Amino acid sequence: MAQMIADNLDCPVHPFTRPDEALSRLEKLSAGVIVTDYFMPQMDGVEFIRRASKIAPKAAFIMISGHNLEPIEHELSRLRRLKMRLQKPFGWRPLTAAVLKVWPGKDAPSLRP
Repeated sequence: MAQMIADNLDCPVHPFTRPDEALSRLEKLSAGVIVTDYFMPQMDGVEFIRRASKIAPKAAFIMISGHNLEPIEHELSRLRRLKMRLQKPFGWRPLTAAVLKVWPGKDAPSLRP
């Protein structure tokens, strides 16, 4: 899916499969939007957003999950930079639309023709 998004957006897309790797590389990236799953190895999406927010203070976040997150709704509502949640399954088009919708500032990418 990351490749489909990269092929259709005019901005870099950097996919990671492990949150610790993403955090270690995040400082060198100028991330506008960070997409994270809730269930990941080593840490959950809430912890990831807390840590990543310190490294990328201007980025907006989208959380994806295939599970009911209602039990942690209060915790999610306290994450000021979490701008949207997407329920799995979805395709690259809805995720790309979500990225464009929550991109901070005036430098939002656009879809390639």
